[in-house]
Amino acid sequence: MTEVVSVRFKNRGKSYYFDPKGHSVKTGQPVIVETSKGLEFGECIRGNFQVEPDKVIPPLRPVRRLASETDIQTAEMNKAKEQDAFRTGVEKIREHGLDMKLVDVEYNFEGNKILFFFTSDGRVDFRELVRDLAGVFRTRIELRQIGVRDEAKMLGGLGICGKEFCCSQFLDDFQPVSIKMAKTQNLSLNPTKISGACGRLMCCLKYEQDAYEDLVKNAPKIDSYVETPDGAGTITEINLLRQKAKVRLEKGGDPAVSYYPLAEIEFIKTGKQRRAELMAEAKEQEASGGGQGDRQGGPAHRSLRQSISPNRQQAPRDGGNRRPPAQTQEPKREHRNDRPQAAEGASDGEQKRKRHRRKRRPGGKPGEGGNRSGGNQSE
Repeated sequence: MTEVVSVRFKNRGKSYYFDPKGHSVKTGQPVIVETSKGLEFGECIRGNFQVEPDKVIPPLRPVRRLASETDIQTAEMNKAKEQDAFRTGVEKIREHGLDMKLVDVEYNFEGNKILFFFTSDGRVDFRELVRDLAGVFRTRIELRQIGVRDEAKMLGGLGICGKEFCCSQFLDDFQPVSIKMAKTQNLSLNPTKISGACGRLMCCLKYEQDAYEDLVKNAPKIDSYVETPDGAGTITEINLLRQKAKVRLEKGGDPAVSYYPLAEIEFIKTGKQRRAELMAEAKEQEASGGGQGDRQGGPAHRSLRQSISPNRQQAPRDGGNRRPPAQTQEPKREHRNDRPQAAEGASDGEQKRKRHRRKRRPGGKPGEGGNRSGGNQSE
């Protein structure tokens, strides 16, 4: 076992282990610790305690001393400088016209380095900005790009539950969260309802995921065909937390919906197998004969209509004597070239008169376009 103390910096979620080096540190007491970037001011969130060696990430850095009044005053002065540095950084970003948002500024305890945290949609060339900031503060400048989740963790706030953000309160690391978790927990898939202030899926979806996965393993799927104390039916809804299922029963062909505990339900087959079985029974009834009404009104047909959607039902057959569909389009107007020829035995004069009437234009002089009297007639 290894003796350690847990220290947090600037009240931001994640804590780190340090070697007390013989110091008796109490919870809430400020300390000065050694880090890879030099001495830092932190707060002890858990006093001396023992942990397994495999939980300690080497090297385990030591606690230099308990913070004195001078150390506390130095930390407060650094906080005041951070506010001035933040305003200066915003002005310089505006002058250079960079597409970036400054989130926070942090001074190290010794005051020889300033760290600027910012967010941006893409890569930003901030080399000129670093030179200007170094000329103003006369110290080392570092710009670090962070994500939107880290931004919410630094700034803090209240979530839709009314409580402080989990990431800024107690979460050490961000766990991956997917939309599949919302589906497993039967939550709304509306992004506005399952997303946090950062615009990403809420971290709390991960808290109960393991419990839901265990419940799903022992529960039948929706649309499964099951046996209940009141008869067989199809599952239409499942409440995993209450361990109940909504079942549509098939009593006498009329569907009835009831709720049953999962312990009282016995799985028979999947919904796909059940629909295939009903379709096979319906075909057997059709092949066995009987009137059309008997075939459509049988129990197999009624169960099939209840288990599949209307657009998937088959059209009824009437012995192969299908009537052609009624004509709904208007008949085509026949072209004058398609008109029937004159009947046999018609006189040449009648044919000429018809042609002359078609050729004659309105308002023409008498006699144009042919003889109006009909011309010679010969049988």
